Amino acid sequence: MTTYLNVPFRDKAEAKAKGARWDAELRKWFVPVGRELEPFASWLPVNPAKLASQDVVEAGKGVPLSQLLAGVASAVERAFRQGIWTTAEIVRVDGDPHVYLELAERDATGSLIAKARAIVWQRDVAGVLGTFQAATGVRLAAGIKVLVRARPEFSAQYGLTLHIDAIDPSYTLGDLEAKKRQIRERLKGEGIFDRNRQLQAPWDYRTLLVVSPPRAAGLGDFARDADRLQQHGVCAAVYVHSRFEGEGAAASIREAIEAALAAWSGPELPDAIVIIRGGGAVNDLAWLNDYELARSICLSPVPVLTGIGHERDNTVLDEVAHQRFDTPSKVIAGVQALIVKRARDSQAAFDDVASLALRQLRAARANVDGFDVTIRERVLECIAGARAGAQERLGNVQRLAQRALYQAAQGTLQALGDVRAGAGGRLAAARARAAALMAQIDADTTTGLALQRERIRDLVDEVERLARNTLRWGADAAEGAFREVVAQGPEKTLGRGFAVVHSRGGQIVTSAGAAGEAKDLRVQFQDGSIEATVRRGKEHA
Repeated sequence: MTTYLNVPFRDKAEAKAKGARWDAELRKWFVPVGRELEPFASWLPVNPAKLASQDVVEAGKGVPLSQLLAGVASAVERAFRQGIWTTAEIVRVDGDPHVYLELAERDATGSLIAKARAIVWQRDVAGVLGTFQAATGVRLAAGIKVLVRARPEFSAQYGLTLHIDAIDPSYTLGDLEAKKRQIRERLKGEGIFDRNRQLQAPWDYRTLLVVSPPRAAGLGDFARDADRLQQHGVCAAVYVHSRFEGEGAAASIREAIEAALAAWSGPELPDAIVIIRGGGAVNDLAWLNDYELARSICLSPVPVLTGIGHERDNTVLDEVAHQRFDTPSKVIAGVQALIVKRARDSQAAFDDVASLALRQLRAARANVDGFDVTIRERVLECIAGARAGAQERLGNVQRLAQRALYQAAQGTLQALGDVRAGAGGRLAAARARAAALMAQIDADTTTGLALQRERIRDLVDEVERLARNTLRWGADAAEGAFREVVAQGPEKTLGRGFAVVHSRGGQIVTSAGAAGEAKDLRVQFQDGSIEATVRRGKEHA
């Protein structure tokens, strides 16, 4: 502890000779630490020994408060000439260039049991605070516990102040780590520490729920790439904000996530929950080492991705999350990398399918070409065979038709002759019979003449009727026979697509030689006939 002196200007040379030093900032002389105070007793603010040995009468009338407090200051100076290591919780930090702190101690229930003011002089700030922050990554702030080396100093005007000249970084780190270890062991004891990490990783990213402070250092870097993905319709990001520091920060984050999931639109939850913050001091991140927040992440049905701090910063949330990234920009880079990988895999699969389809198409085309050649050859063979068979059948049909026509014509003429002969015979017989009857009638008596004549007339009518019927029957028979012949003859043949060639005289032409000798021909079809002329020319092989 530094002991300041009241050295008049005339005594400054003597004080300096005895070892006193000058404080340019306070413009006061002081006794260096470790030196005895007795050579400087005349310049001390008060002489404790003299104060304690004052006469009772003087004590009766009392001493000034300044003298009493000066004695306390001297007693404190003698008792704590060297700094002493002490543990405390920082309640408040402010000041520049000197750093003023408020320290406290609490019992197990959190009740305050001690409190004191402390200071780090400007000359010690770089050495004390700089060294501490470089070693721990923690900046002095309310809520952290420290192990400091302090020298108590009592001032009649300002009371007791602890002058801090060193801070042990290992104690603070140990306290922070102890808190994380306690949360970690509790979650493992419940069997949920690895639950979120064991969720199936998203096959692809289409929607993200992003939780961050409103003005987080890494939010802009994340949003820049996330917005690009959203503009191209690849992956959409929904942002919710919460504070990440101070009392209640962990509960605020938990409530923001639960509210966002409860209000999530669509049939499916987001593919991942992204918690980002950006860099910061270790004690800033320490607010995230909260049991309830970590437990909610473990039990989340959605994989959680964290990008809370830099590479050396680590929280319980990073340990229980499905995947941890160093920074927010690396989170979106990881998301984008998976999307690109899936796109490339899909393109490769499409190329494989297209290549296979092309090979199969080429093979099918080759098979079709082979089938086409084979089919064409077989069709030509069938056509040639059909043509040969058709020519042969046509010749047979023509021969049969000509034979049937000839036979039908002969039969018709014979039948007609038979009919005519039969009719003539019957007519002659009828006439002979009529003559006989007439002779008989003449021989009959005169009285039966009229009756006989009537009977004769009836007989004559009967004979004529029979004759007419006979002729009609013969004609009908002849016509029926002719029709039968005709029905069996050319018409049916013509109906099958054939034609009958007649010469000018009406004869049927059955050979190319006969057609060549005729000048004009008539070709009969099913629905009529046409006139034709034979054109003679050279025959070609």
